[in-house]
Amino acid sequence: MKIIDEMLNLDLLTAEQHLDISDWIARSSSPEEILQMPAPLWRAVERASQTMGINKDLLRPPSLDAGDAVLG
Repeated sequence: MKIIDEMLNLDLLTAEQHLDISDWIARSSSPEEILQMPAPLWRAVERASQTMGINKDLLRPPSLDAGDAVLG
């Protein structure tokens, strides 16, 4: 939910989209149910994610000097 809130604060989602997405997530009892979110809401999340560069962050390899890294 923190990311959805950030999307709203960055004006990447409208207040209505934020409310609808937040409500959908709150009502969902599993990731599978979240994935059934209506297409217009998914498109809004995808556009906001692209603008924020979330996919790039998820695909970037972890830094070897990360503070919490545990090396075997």
